[in-house]
Amino acid sequence: MVLLAHSFFLHRDAKQLERLRPYPPLTTLLAAGMLRETGQQVQLFDATFAERPAAFEGQLAGLAPSILLLIEDNFNFLTKMCTGNRREDALAMIRAARERGWTVAVNSPDAIDNARLYLDAGASAVMAGEGEFAAVELVRAAESGTDLAHVGGLVIDDGAGGTHRTPARLGRPDLDSLPLPAWDLIDIEAYRAAWVGRHGYFSWNVASSRGCPYACNWCAKPTFGRRYSQRSPASVADEMLRLKQEVRPDQLWFADDIFGMTADWIGAFAEEVIRRGAEIPFMMQSRVNLITQPVAAALRAAGAEEVWLGVESGSQRILEAMDKASHVDTARVATRNLRGQGIRACWFLQLGYPPEDWDDIVLTRDLVREEAPDDIGVSVAYPLPGTAFYESLAAELGAHRNWRDTGELAMLFEGTFDTAFYRMVRDALHADVTLRRTDEAGWTRLAALADRHRTRSAVIRLSA
Repeated sequence: MVLLAHSFFLHRDAKQLERLRPYPPLTTLLAAGMLRETGQQVQLFDATFAERPAAFEGQLAGLAPSILLLIEDNFNFLTKMCTGNRREDALAMIRAARERGWTVAVNSPDAIDNARLYLDAGASAVMAGEGEFAAVELVRAAESGTDLAHVGGLVIDDGAGGTHRTPARLGRPDLDSLPLPAWDLIDIEAYRAAWVGRHGYFSWNVASSRGCPYACNWCAKPTFGRRYSQRSPASVADEMLRLKQEVRPDQLWFADDIFGMTADWIGAFAEEVIRRGAEIPFMMQSRVNLITQPVAAALRAAGAEEVWLGVESGSQRILEAMDKASHVDTARVATRNLRGQGIRACWFLQLGYPPEDWDDIVLTRDLVREEAPDDIGVSVAYPLPGTAFYESLAAELGAHRNWRDTGELAMLFEGTFDTAFYRMVRDALHADVTLRRTDEAGWTRLAALADRHRTRSAVIRLSA
């Protein structure tokens, strides 16, 4: 028997608990489906609605020691951040299982970046990249007593306090050949009750592709890399039909980094969905340079009702500093193209990316006011290991390199302004968008604070 688990305890993240938009652990459920195809008996510990790792220990107490695969949901952007609470909980789960005699392997961006930390907690291996593809072979090796050094795609102890990487796994299987996620292992009704109770509808997650070919220098790609692999439109439509029959969501969230990529794929997808009667309204993510008028029309035909765009900033110089390969005016065009098809246009914005100053923030504010996105998500620049952005700031980073939870919005390096200032900017931007009410007095106070910061900086430079 194999026990699968993840470490995202909703109750340990105040912001996400308040938002209450829980999605099942998609990667974990895919791994369960893959193991089942080989005849393995599997169980799942779904941390989502449990309060603390003690609940995990309770499940362990009723099971004979076997193999634990702690596989985080790599389709969920929250996993990539690895908050302090989440790391603590993952390590606690590993220790609890190891102390009871379990063999433990783990897969997550944080484990890939900090393998020694997870091995020291008791894991026998870290599954690199798309860990679910190593799960079947790892389980076979563990059950037969085979040395894990013969399993591809792992990071293991080298016996001398360091780590050893086994040979890379060859290729990625055809995504259409993968089984469906093992939805039956989770309490679907608990997710439905949370969504309907708070929002009046039930949303569910699905993925049609893996990876992103673009090279934004702050975006970490420890799992999928820069490859972009896509399922066929027919395969995705088949899954939607099964979801419509078995789970009955009111809406889908396509968790792809970039959904669809081309008008041709999206158009074919719409045809396959309509042919099966599998229509479910959906949300998805894309880039501003991809949302042409034909793409927006194809998305509307496929059932898109909300698209999130990585706009990031209203300042072209900041977009260029990010290697974003997009233009401010392209964000305007993409937003209007979506609106022309009756699709909600929502933006991700990022504050504090060097060399952002007050004038850049004003450009972002003005872009928001002029284009009036339907919703925004605001963060500050977050240095993720493995990125050029992280390497450029490595000397400035202290011990605090991860937020405690997703609501912290803390500057982890010495930016132009401090954490408190950026939190005020975030609140002012949200007021402009979600409340449709511009707080001019608040923006005036922010401008005055920015001016005082400039004065202090000038004094420091003169006295140096």
